[in-house]
Amino acid sequence: MAAPAHRPQRPASARAPEPGTEVRFSVCPHDCWDTCALRVFLRDGRVVRVAGDPEHPVTRGFVCFKVNHYEERIYSPDRVLYPLKRVGPKGEGRFVRITWDEALDLIASRLKAIVRQYGGEAVLPYSYAGTMGLLGYGSMDRRFFHKLGASLLDRTICSAAGTAALRYTYGERMGPDPEDIPGGARLILVWGLNVVSSNVHQAPILQEARRRGATVVVIDPYNNGTARLADWYLAPRPGTDAALALGMMHVILTEGLQDQEYIDRHTVGFDRLRETVLTWPPERAAEVTGIPAEAIRRLGRMYGEERRSLIRCGYGMQRHSGGGMAIRALAILPALTGAWRYPGCGLLLSNSGSYRWNYEALERPDLLPEPRPRTINMNRLGWALTELRDPPVMALFVYNSNPAGVAPNQNRVIQGLLREDLFTVVHEQLMTDTARYADVVLPATTMLEHLDLYWSYWHLYVMLAEPVIPPLGEAVPNTELFRRLAAAMGFTDPCFQDSDEELILQALEGSAAAAAAAPHLSGRAQAEAALDLLRRQKWLKLDRSPTPFADGGFATPSGKIELYSEALARAGLPGTVAYIPPHESPDGAPELYRRYPIQLITPAAHHFLNTTFANLPSHMAGEQCPPLYLNPADAEARGLRDGDWARVYNDRGEVYLKVRVGEWSRPGVAISPSLWWNRLSPRGRNVNALTSDALSDLGGGAVFHSNLVEVARVPEAEAEALEREFQERTRDRLDHREQA
Repeated sequence: MAAPAHRPQRPASARAPEPGTEVRFSVCPHDCWDTCALRVFLRDGRVVRVAGDPEHPVTRGFVCFKVNHYEERIYSPDRVLYPLKRVGPKGEGRFVRITWDEALDLIASRLKAIVRQYGGEAVLPYSYAGTMGLLGYGSMDRRFFHKLGASLLDRTICSAAGTAALRYTYGERMGPDPEDIPGGARLILVWGLNVVSSNVHQAPILQEARRRGATVVVIDPYNNGTARLADWYLAPRPGTDAALALGMMHVILTEGLQDQEYIDRHTVGFDRLRETVLTWPPERAAEVTGIPAEAIRRLGRMYGEERRSLIRCGYGMQRHSGGGMAIRALAILPALTGAWRYPGCGLLLSNSGSYRWNYEALERPDLLPEPRPRTINMNRLGWALTELRDPPVMALFVYNSNPAGVAPNQNRVIQGLLREDLFTVVHEQLMTDTARYADVVLPATTMLEHLDLYWSYWHLYVMLAEPVIPPLGEAVPNTELFRRLAAAMGFTDPCFQDSDEELILQALEGSAAAAAAAPHLSGRAQAEAALDLLRRQKWLKLDRSPTPFADGGFATPSGKIELYSEALARAGLPGTVAYIPPHESPDGAPELYRRYPIQLITPAAHHFLNTTFANLPSHMAGEQCPPLYLNPADAEARGLRDGDWARVYNDRGEVYLKVRVGEWSRPGVAISPSLWWNRLSPRGRNVNALTSDALSDLGGGAVFHSNLVEVARVPEAEAEALEREFQERTRDRLDHREQA
């Protein structure tokens, strides 16, 4: 079975609007580096097409496949339009419509009763980045749960390990401006990031850089679409990136390729780092990574000799037990070569630290009670719902997330969601897998139906999106929901009356965006000027140095790049850098590896964004089926052929995936791009039934890719039943395959 083609989208918005079509501006709200500027095409008040804005300097007229079909999401039959109350068993998805007043009274009465009996910590809000709008992601909701005294949520499912690594090393999350890459970088290492699927506007930047003479090296266990754009492709074993970086450092330091002047001026701990690095010759790194020593030596020399270099890394490599140390190892490389001196060079994982939003004003942590409520790591949701006591979690409030599909250790999460004594509220756009376990489901607006302010953790543009269409049904944005709930709970603090416009002004005050818009003003006047400018021109670019770390500017305790970190050492971790093997891997768990000899990684699918879009006809047709990409050697050893159904299992659970045989990875490594909805998957589970809820070395992050499994061929009769089941689950959606 051939894999779907993964190519950058062509500019759909280049087509002229048809007569009678109105064109409006909006912004993609989803958890993606690109944060695209959109043109929305309406006819008779209905959205008929969404495309990239050709005037935006980064979007440049095209968007990914996912958003090109956004009208399918807005008008999906799965759309939640009215408040609903459960009438059947949890998970069955049977609800009746109720009024907003009934819903608010029910929620408020249940929350008050739970707080009286168990205390506020028995309430757990669960949210993440279903929207990256500043207001929708975290504003009035944080105020509400702070006032309630609810348990705090450690939102670490995506980027926590890498964030912690950059803060220990540089003090902040900043990198070069992507627009400077083509003219600045002569060597680009794309490390653990499939830009073709997950950062599509990076792809033309890479292509332009190559046309200008840059060399592109892709380093990834998954032989994906980005690997095919490279001059050189390297496939390390999953979770061994730190070992590869240490081998490169050995070459750089032993061959004298470092920028010693930059090191002496801007770093601390070089001598200690050198001691560590000298224990990692390329031969040792080769044993761990599976990459030949001579290839590691060549890569180290390339990187050390070309000072105008960029490491463009993704978040996948930090979703391992040693993921924080992996990102720290990569972050140290440009400090050794002085790549930070040049525009478009250094390391780019996140530019989030460039914005300086006023989160204190937006989220109001001063509303928290004393003593401060406990914090629950979102990756341990299954544990929290099934084992946590004193007090137990008695109310779960989910928004901006779909934990039944995206959280690790899925079977344990669902076990918790099935508790009859757990009161669950879900605020959602669609009837997701999680919503089916709710007691109350509330309708949420899409980005086309509310006001919000958007920013990118990759490029440096801030954008304002105003409503394009009225809310469908009785949907409300997060801000309005929590204003209503605050009133129902009797919260009288004036901050619960703040309008969305007022929330934006509070976030802008003192921010880098406000400074860029009105450098001659300050405080509230500056924020108002910034909002006025955004209303008129829709976006503005931060006024930030193209070389943020060329000459200092490190927010670390020492004020320098910390090649040795006292804070890390105090936390019981290596103060320099180390290779920490995945807790489930040949190195980390040899006994378990003998039982489950396949390392399964679950990178982003081309047509889905986690479970977002995974119920829509065009997107499902693009993915075709829940897949398992297998190396030919692994397939042959198990009697599997292309198109067979396979049972993939470990001690946590089992899933059924359709095999695609090819040179996707080295033997012993399998890939399943994620994530299908559970109820659209055979036997009602997606690959997160297999993933671990263990935590990473830094930041308490998720370890989705530290995952050992076995794969078995499904007997013919069972395979036929699985195929019938899959067709039955998806018939109404995959009937659109031909036109999609």
